[in-house]
Amino acid sequence: MNEKENDCIIVIEDEKGKKKECEILFTFTPKEGDKKYVVYTSDELDEDDCKKVYANIYYDNNKKELLPIESEEEWYTVEAVLAKLIEKSKEV
Repeated sequence: MNEKENDCIIVIEDEKGKKKECEILFTFTPKEGDKKYVVYTSDELDEDDCKKVYANIYYDNNKKELLPIESEEEWYTVEAVLAKLIEKSKEV
């Protein structure tokens, strides 16, 4: 992961080596965990014309690494945080 001047933009490199800019939607660290998560979008649309959203484990070391989320429990946590934020945004 490479950061640009704007902290809200990251550059992701896919498995084919193609780089694309992505907007960071939010980051969080669960109370019961020690991992940090980043949720982001590249503004691509899915088949329902909704923005595709991605999430990874984020390590803020010298390399600023993104690692895949592998457990269902971790995905549940990410989805619950995202759903809560969407619900709060509807209240405004």
